[in-house]
Amino acid sequence: MDRCPGSVEVHRAEDGGLARIRVPGGVLTRDSLVALTGLAAELGNGRIELTARGNLQLRGLAPGAEVELSARLAAHGLLPSVPHDRARNVLASPLSGRDGVGVLDVRPLVAELDRRLCADPELAALPGRFLFALDDGRGDVAGQRADVAVLALPDQRVALLLGGRDSGLRLPVRAAVTGLLASATAFLRRRADERMWRVAELPDGPLELVPDVRAALVAGLGGDAAGPLGGDPAGWLGGGPAVSVPDRDPRGPVGRIEQTDGRVALAASVPLGELTQSRCQVLAAVAEREVLLTPWRGVVLPDVAPPATELAARRLTGAGLLLDPASPSLGVSACTGRPGCAKALADVRADASGAAGRAAGTAVPPAEDVDGVRLPVHWSGCARRCGRPAGPAVDVVAEVGGYQVLRDGEAVYAGADLGAVRAAAAQARSSR
Repeated sequence: MDRCPGSVEVHRAEDGGLARIRVPGGVLTRDSLVALTGLAAELGNGRIELTARGNLQLRGLAPGAEVELSARLAAHGLLPSVPHDRARNVLASPLSGRDGVGVLDVRPLVAELDRRLCADPELAALPGRFLFALDDGRGDVAGQRADVAVLALPDQRVALLLGGRDSGLRLPVRAAVTGLLASATAFLRRRADERMWRVAELPDGPLELVPDVRAALVAGLGGDAAGPLGGDPAGWLGGGPAVSVPDRDPRGPVGRIEQTDGRVALAASVPLGELTQSRCQVLAAVAEREVLLTPWRGVVLPDVAPPATELAARRLTGAGLLLDPASPSLGVSACTGRPGCAKALADVRADASGAAGRAAGTAVPPAEDVDGVRLPVHWSGCARRCGRPAGPAVDVVAEVGGYQVLRDGEAVYAGADLGAVRAAAAQARSSR
């Protein structure tokens, strides 16, 4: 059974109900953020958490509070379809259409995908872990290994990715959402049972879906080469060199980013993904119209007028958000830990909160990893390692009597001295 929480069906944790609110593409209006801040305080314990998929979590809900929560989310436009509550997992390049780096503005595609997904009753059965991604060509979210994704190409087409692998299928931009939805439908029809949640779990792997997706797309032409998808099937369903799927970006955007329209985007990392009430209030006060949530547990405030940038940055850093790309605290994450999780062996969020830089009394080595960025460090309360980022990372795993620090699956330290644990994790993330 898929126990992934939503806002209608919540998870009963040790500290109360946990509701996960899907935010397709990470696009949250300022008014929605204000509303969520109020809901978190009124119905929960006030905590809002960013997830590794650019979604939000509310914690500490009383039994039955999810009924009022879902009704009020719907009233604010945050729950357009109750049956599709858990299916709306959509990543998108956060800066798409703003900084001139990508080759395609994917924002209209995000809106189209969410609308068409919610209109298809069959797709309400998608597991809560199933993930869509739209990458504008810069390679930031393609590396998140979504179940189905499109990667924009310079030739005005998109490459369809399945389970983080190039399917070989190429589509015109106007057919990108059709390809994503056809892939999701093919997965639902191919999976052996409801316990199969990801395309990577298919018996023959993600590319098992290619024949079904190809057939669905060809059928969409209605036998007419000038049909709604346009062009010769041989031209848009294949051809061209194979796409090299980018590695996962371990950090995401951080700092001041110039937009092509002369305005500025401020990208901030949120320590441990914790949006406290005060942080939410600052974000709402600084945001022009939107707050963009990223899969790196960060936020982007776009469209800031240059004269307001310095004051906005000071307010964000004053709230504890990180705008310095060199900050040693970047890339440190943690699961819920105690007391929220009954399986956790330690309060990992408290232990991880001082795990980087001077806050821990530990000097972080200046050396960077071979890809030019320090490895992320994830603190886990037990061996399940919930919330761990995909790809290479340093793991700090609680065990009876202390922690074990692992890099590339190999233990580099084990013990109960928290200072030594932090030092070992800092060294492991920076050593080559």
